[in-house]
Amino acid sequence: MAIKIGDKVRFLNSVGGGIVRGFQGKDQVLVEDEDGFDYPALIRECVVVGSDDMQVHSDNRPKVKKPVETPVVIKQEEPEEKLVVRETPEGERLNIYLAYLPVDPKAMQQSRYEAYFINDSNYCLFFNYMNRQHNSWMSRYHGLIEPNTKIFLEEFGKEDLNNLERVCVQCIAFKKDKPYSLKNSISVELHLDTVKFYKLHCFLENDFFEEDALVYLVVRQDVPEKELLVSAAELQEAMLQKKQVDKAPARAAQPKKDDSPILEIDLHIHELLDNTNGLSNTDILNYQLEKFHEILARYANKKGQKIVFIHGKGDGVLRKSIERELKTRYKQYYYQDASFREYGFGATMVTIK
Repeated sequence: MAIKIGDKVRFLNSVGGGIVRGFQGKDQVLVEDEDGFDYPALIRECVVVGSDDMQVHSDNRPKVKKPVETPVVIKQEEPEEKLVVRETPEGERLNIYLAYLPVDPKAMQQSRYEAYFINDSNYCLFFNYMNRQHNSWMSRYHGLIEPNTKIFLEEFGKEDLNNLERVCVQCIAFKKDKPYSLKNSISVELHLDTVKFYKLHCFLENDFFEEDALVYLVVRQDVPEKELLVSAAELQEAMLQKKQVDKAPARAAQPKKDDSPILEIDLHIHELLDNTNGLSNTDILNYQLEKFHEILARYANKKGQKIVFIHGKGDGVLRKSIERELKTRYKQYYYQDASFREYGFGATMVTIK
């Protein structure tokens, strides 16, 4: 959203704000405070009060085509505006994401990328986004983000990907001028698969952008993401077990015994159908997803029920489709990779909430 003269803005990384009275160069605006004094401020550190979409894709970033070297100051009285936060029942729990978008999806090998921080909750967040360098951390962006908002963090190139393999987000949640439930401070470390930044199909449809994006979950329903850390020996053992599982006869697509707290559903097509003649890959995928929806509907009222869906690793089409459904249609459910010791890396466990 472009900032123009007369807009009322507030500062992202400091207290205060005012009315935009002019521009200084391409990067700064002159902001008149309530006492009538003009202060220079960076455009990227200002946000228009009352906007529902504070900072979005690069096409809508603040731009100044014709800088005004001699700002014209026109004093005028305007009624005090207050940013109205539209709260939702779901927003009382923190859901926080990092998102990455290619600047030029048609030229992935040369494209640069944009990073965004997404606050899908009713809370304001003080946050710090950083990356690991050797044995220390480097802050890449820190500031305040309003409720139910996404904010642009940075643009970077492929030369920066090696530095972004390990990133960390720290947050403190609060509400302005109203009572709220206390949230624990958050510190989450993530491992970014930088190989995905070279593959267009890894950028998927999502709820936050019109463009496809690579979205990483930081906090889900107040619960910080925990990265699965395994040793080299455990990883080697898991790969050997996976090979044995692939060679072993497939199990029937049926739940475990009734006294087991975890249900197991095998979505391999040869376990669902006796004959697949005449079925295209799309037909097979749709049938597997129908089975997935059928099982979740059957146990929708059984809170705490854990269901393991065995989808195999393969080329990842079924796995990605299941994850997309869980992120959009079944947001209220918690999911994670199932035990790699038992299933290798080819199963997802869903917990009914």
